[in-house]
Amino acid sequence: MWNKPTKKKKILVIDDDELHLYTTRELLQDEDCEVIIHKSNYGIGVTNLVRELQPDLILLDINMPGISGEQLAKLLRWRNAPFIFYSSNDEDSLRESASRYGAKGYICKGDITDLKSKVKQYLKTNLFEDVKISI
Repeated sequence: MWNKPTKKKKILVIDDDELHLYTTRELLQDEDCEVIIHKSNYGIGVTNLVRELQPDLILLDINMPGISGEQLAKLLRWRNAPFIFYSSNDEDSLRESASRYGAKGYICKGDITDLKSKVKQYLKTNLFEDVKISI
């Protein structure tokens, strides 16, 4: 009996920091995940990219010039795109933003060693409802 090939999960990382984008991609990319990075200074093309890629998960920075992650979140919610705020903001602020803007959770930037396991947990369990993970 042949094993049916499994579809790679797509993660879209949206941030204005190019070094952070490449680092995050390297940490998360493996045989089960395809990580697409998008440098966003002004939010141009994000909704079209989301429509085209249909990612399983979006990691969205909050603090970006031009259009904030919170403003982009409003557009992503309209597209029913699952996103997690991934930011250097303090945890209380992230928790409040996640609740206010409909994020599926939040991850505090900083402890990069746990990032991979936390994202995999989201993708594996699909526990997007009321699950907030902070690292």
